[in-house]
Parts: sequence; structure tokens; C-alpha cells
Amino acid sequence: MAGKGLIRAGIGGWTFEPWRGVFYPKGLKHADELNYASRRLNTLEINSTYYSSQKPETFAKWAASTPDGFVFSVKASRFATNRRVLAEGEESMRKFLTQGIVELGDRLGPILWQFMATKKFDPDDFQSFLDLLPKTLQGLALRHVVEVRHASFAVPAFVEMCRERNVAICVADHEVHPLIPDITADFVYSRLMTGSDDIETAYPDSELDAWAERFTAYSKGQVPGDLPPVDRTGPAEGPRDVFAYVIHEGKVRAPAAAQALLGRVNN
Repeated sequence: MAGKGLIRAGIGGWTFEPWRGVFYPKGLKHADELNYASRRLNTLEINSTYYSSQKPETFAKWAASTPDGFVFSVKASRFATNRRVLAEGEESMRKFLTQGIVELGDRLGPILWQFMATKKFDPDDFQSFLDLLPKTLQGLALRHVVEVRHASFAVPAFVEMCRERNVAICVADHEVHPLIPDITADFVYSRLMTGSDDIETAYPDSELDAWAERFTAYSKGQVPGDLPPVDRTGPAEGPRDVFAYVIHEGKVRAPAAAQALLGRVNN
């Protein structure tokens, strides 16, 4: 697809009891759930790493369970982001990065650095944090995305700061958190968090259609026309891969929503 990046759609994690018998067939062994999910979605967001470390052999096992072309994103440790002074998180960042994520190899996608809703934009401190993010790890290229949840970040200075360092800003579909739709990296990362388990596909068809159109625009390097950017200077247009995750309260219907999105894009 000339002039267009690959759009990936997935969910947060793959071990969730309510998905059994809904997304996963009845009787499917729990040990086979990653194998099953990774052949119906082309990305998954690893969330367990936000709370605690994993062993290198665990990452290697996860990678071996997935097909060629599949990609994980990895949520970074909360100990690096949930702190008053972000610039003091270097040791926690190092522990997270060296726990064995390189064992994912070519299955390693973006690393998500998520911040608390109470964390306000402090330009100097946040710049110091961004400057701690390494571009490579043991020869493996790293891609970083930040998910900020306070309205103070919705300013051009923050957007420019991320763009200068090729760090993506998560496009967050949330009832409260700010939506910053600007393109600041050579990929786009989005989390859809307003779905409902009362709808079979979490979102109505009209909303899925709208997000599919937005992700298609992003894949061409364009900010969707109905999502005004914070910084109107913007980067040059060009193909960009898109990572979209459906992670709503309850999340029973998240796999159906991600599959519905995949059915609408990459055609």
C-alpha cells in the first residue's frame, strides 16, 4: 500500500476470564490463549510490566507463541512515571528496560510510558524525562510513546518537545483525559477507552467507521480533519504505522471491537 503505513489493532493483555467463551472458544486451554489472540489480532499491549518485572524467558516464550509480523507494545514500569520528579526515574527506567524485553526481538513494538491524571506538565522536568529515553537497547531500535492525562499537556510546547525527540503522544479516546491528536513521531499510537460492554462490538458502527477513517488518515501521515491539532505547524506528511488498542471499562467486548476495526482498514 504505497503512501500508507500498516494499521494494527489489538487489546490490553490476553489473559482475562470474561473473554473465555466470548472471544476465546469454550474449552481452549489457557496456555493457548496468546497463540489464539495473536492470530486474530496483529498486536497486543503487555500491561503486566507496568506493575512488576518479567523474566527474560517469559518474553522469549511470548515471542515464540506469536506469528511472523505480530507486534507487542509494552507498558513501562509505573515506578519510572509515578513520581514527583521524573528526572529522578533513571534507575527505575533502567530496571524496566533491562528485565529482558529485548527477548521479544522483532515482536517488540512501542513502549508506552503512562502518567497519572494528577501529573501536570512541567516543561523542564518532562524534557529531562524524555532525554532519558534511549533510542536503542542492545542493538534493538526502540520506539517510545507517552500517555499524559492532565489538561496542562495540551499545549504546543509539549507537542514540539515530543516531536523533536520522535516520541509519540498517545491519541486517547477517554471521557476525561485530554485528546492530543498531533503526530509527533514516525508512528501513531492510540487507546480507545470509551467503549461499552452493552454493545457487541463495544462501539456503534458509526463510531468504528469514524475511527477507521481517522486511523487511515494517520497511516498516510495526516491528522484527521475532525481532530484539530494542538500545534498546527505539524510534521511533513508520510506513511506511518498505526497502533490502536481498545481498552474500555469492563473490556469484555474489546476483542470484538479490535477485530471490527481490522475489518475496516488495511484494504
